[in-house]
This record gives sequence, C-alpha cells and structure tokens, in this order.
Amino acid sequence: MTLAAATDLAAATNEHLANLSNTLIYSAMAVYTLAFFAYITEWIFGSRSKIGRTAAALTADPAARKTAPEVTVKKGGSTAVLERPKVVVRAAAGQRDVPDGPGAHGGDEQGDLYGRIAVSLTVLAFLIELAGVIARAASVERAPWGNMYEFNITFSTVAVGVYLSLLALKKNVRWMGLFLITSVLLDLGIAVTVLYTASDQLVPALHSYWLYIHVSTAILCGAVFYVGAVSTILYLFKDSYESKLAGGGKPGKFAMSFLERLPASSSLDKFSYRVNAAVFPLWTFTIIAGAIWAGDAWGRYWGWDPKETWAFITWVAYACYLHARATAGWKGRKAAYLALIAFGCWLFNYYGVNIFVSGKHSYAGV
Repeated sequence: MTLAAATDLAAATNEHLANLSNTLIYSAMAVYTLAFFAYITEWIFGSRSKIGRTAAALTADPAARKTAPEVTVKKGGSTAVLERPKVVVRAAAGQRDVPDGPGAHGGDEQGDLYGRIAVSLTVLAFLIELAGVIARAASVERAPWGNMYEFNITFSTVAVGVYLSLLALKKNVRWMGLFLITSVLLDLGIAVTVLYTASDQLVPALHSYWLYIHVSTAILCGAVFYVGAVSTILYLFKDSYESKLAGGGKPGKFAMSFLERLPASSSLDKFSYRVNAAVFPLWTFTIIAGAIWAGDAWGRYWGWDPKETWAFITWVAYACYLHARATAGWKGRKAAYLALIAFGCWLFNYYGVNIFVSGKHSYAGV
C-alpha cells in the first residue's frame, strides 16, 4: 500500500469514527430524554403517595395539627385507628436536625419503580455517551477535549458519572436525577447546535501530556462543582420551606408535594459542602498544573491571561465559601450564596471567557 493510499484510508477511518461519535451523542440524548420522562413520572406518582395525600393535614399549624384526623386503616371488616405521625420541622430553635424525606418517589412503590427505571435509562445513556466521547477521541487521535464542543460532551459525561458513582456508593442522591438530566440535555443541545466543531488536530502548543492532566482535572472539578451547585439551590428552596413551616405558615400544594420529598435542608447543606470541599484541592492542583503547562508552552508560568485570571477568581471564591462555611456566623444561606457565586465564576470562566474574551486560550476556537 502506498503512502497516499494509507493516508486516505486513515482519513476515511477517522471520518467514520467522527460520524459514529455524532450518532452516539444523538442516541445518548434520545435515551436521556426517556430518562427525563421517567424521572418526571417518578415525581408525579410520588406526589400521589400517602405523604402527598396527608401532607396538608400533617404540616398545618400546631393548633390545627392537634385536631387533624387520625389515619385509619380497614382490615378484615374492622377499622384500626393509627396514631398520627408527628411532623418534625426543627429539633430546636436555630437548628435543622430534621430527618430526610422519603426521596423523589415520595414513599410510593410505583413511583419508586419509575425511579429505578429512570436510573437504568441514565446508566444506558451514560454508556452510549461515553462511547461517543471515546469515538471522538479515536477520530482525532488525541484527548477529546480540544475545543468547547468536546469539552461539553466530556463534561456532561463526567457529571452523570459522578451522579451514578454516588448512587453506586449507596448515597441518597436520586432526588438529583431530574435536575441533572435536564441540564445535561441542555448542555448537549448547545453542544450539537451551537458549539459543534468538526474533528481536527490541535495546534502545536497543545501537544503535551499536560493536556491529559490539566484539562481532565478541570472537567472533573467542574462536574463535581456542578453537583454541589444543584444541591445548594435545592437547599435554599428546602430551607425556605422549613422556615415557613416553623413560623406557622402553610406552603402551597405544589411546594408541599415537591419539597416534602427532598432531603432535609441540613442534609442538602452538608452534601453540597462536602462535595465542594472534597474537590477543592483538585481544583488547586488544576491551576498549578495549568501554570506548569504554560511554562512549557509559552515560557512563563503566569501571565494573567483571562482564563488564568478567572480560574484564580474561581479558586478565591470557593476558598471564601469553604472558609465561610466553617465559620459559625456564615453557615447556611449566606454560605450557600457564596457557593453559587463561586460556581457562577466557574461557568463564566468556561463559557464567558471562551466566547467573549480573547486570550492565549482562544486558539482552540469554539
């Protein structure tokens, strides 16, 4: 075989792999859509559970709660009167030591079944998307994160992988599935419509083993930061819900059905803090690795390039959050707002800087 023929064959193979990658990404989006509807169904059936039917009576103001009817169960022609369950909002003033809710399925067996189906579809979609990312890497014969399109599909894959890993570790995070899959579909939609870039080779400056180290850790950190941001947002809603109940207020029916089945605000707060704290050292390493790579590629370790600047701003924001979270006066909502600001800095560092700001990191294009 001549050199020209071998080159043509390699080009045809790479093109075939690129088309295969696109097909797999679209297939993953289709399965993620099915998972999305399964998660929706889980929440719908959960709202029809015993929790949803009796929530209004059980979480009314204390005076009404005393006169609320007991739960009755008919057995063999007779009626047994069960003691009304006590609804705990807070253990004591200023504390949130309340038990977790039953989860997205709301304690309903049919809702739980749909939840398990949703997780199974999520696993299938994850495997298909992972195969698409690998096919993209094979088509370009390098790491699949040389531009924003490749970063997006890899980022969403890792984010789902983090969620599934937590489930595999028996963590109670299935309540996050609906919100995660919704954002993953949006992310992939933007990737294939706005950010899509045909397979191509990298500029010489990016041909370095630091590409695998620096960018891969940045993707992992972003995925974990995202999971923490989702739980932080839900914490703010749940915290407001518990505060309203503690003050004698009565939330609306939608809030009762939806927020009653999330974990307690204290659990959401601890979860978001732990995931952010766990990945923060890796984010520190990411910045250091980027500086070392910059020294190899550009002859200087730090030059306040827009991407470098915002990576450092993100680091400072998360450092402030972790410090505030460890300080008694800044626990709870104040620290949660800082966490969202920090994640907003990470998002701007990726989307805003790459699209609207020019710098040394702009050579990879969109």
